[in-house]
Amino acid sequence: MAARQHGVVSIRQLCGLGYSHASVERAAMAGRLHRLHQGVYAVGHTELSLHGRCLAGVLACDSNALLSHYSAAWLWGLLSTQPVPVHVTTSVRRKRRAPLCVHHSQTLTDADRAMEDGIPVTSVARTALDLAPRIRPASLERLLQRAEELKLIHLPEFESVLARNRGHHGASRLRRAVDLYAPPAFTRSGLERRFLGLLIEAGIATPATGYNVAGFELDVYWPDLRFAVELDVFETHGSHRSFEADRLRDEDLKLAGVELTRVTGYRLGREPDRVLERVARLLEQRAAGLSDGEARPGARRSPAGGAR
Repeated sequence: MAARQHGVVSIRQLCGLGYSHASVERAAMAGRLHRLHQGVYAVGHTELSLHGRCLAGVLACDSNALLSHYSAAWLWGLLSTQPVPVHVTTSVRRKRRAPLCVHHSQTLTDADRAMEDGIPVTSVARTALDLAPRIRPASLERLLQRAEELKLIHLPEFESVLARNRGHHGASRLRRAVDLYAPPAFTRSGLERRFLGLLIEAGIATPATGYNVAGFELDVYWPDLRFAVELDVFETHGSHRSFEADRLRDEDLKLAGVELTRVTGYRLGREPDRVLERVARLLEQRAAGLSDGEARPGARRSPAGGAR
């Protein structure tokens, strides 16, 4: 059993195997068991892995206890360093168990339970919910980004956790962070139609679409200003290969004298007014830069910097 449990056992488990309390005490006195917490022992030695110390913390509470909060995030691979002390959540109120950090929750359900590396732990979604009010919004976004990289983002699981915990202190913050991973509000063609419609409503000069520059087809382009907008949806830019290709494309366009900005379907759906305001300001800055002497298409600069 100890080999399967990172070198730790509880007295409850030992009694289940037929050992008496007296025999456990004798094994502890003989140095075969080493007490870690009340009722929890390391077998043979105390050189435990971090996983062993995490499981020991869970076993020290009760059969419904789960590794949680920062410790759960570490176990899932969402944090690079294992926090001290070990954090555990249980549905049963217990006295303080130093050096553990024990949390009490009456909202834990079977859906919040998971098993990772043989350790009972809160699900990724529940872990994110518990950490949401304790860490900065930017840190929460990075945590979810890491979860996405590890393919641990399952939107139905997050939606279920949020639905069950509407009054949780972290619910609103987690909702804002999770919305970024929701399916896009627009397809690529729908995104283009929406963007062009907003430009017309705002009275911004109508651009060309599908314009070819330096061998690249641009989504939206103002030829006189050499200014382009790339309309992105995650599904077409969500791989490492696409990410690298996008960067090379941006560099090639810059070398061709084209200034480019990117607008995502997420941003356009959530904050269209802000997107339009920023695009309008960028267009104004671009026009001002060109009127101040920036080279027009096809112009060459002399070594001294003047056009000729």
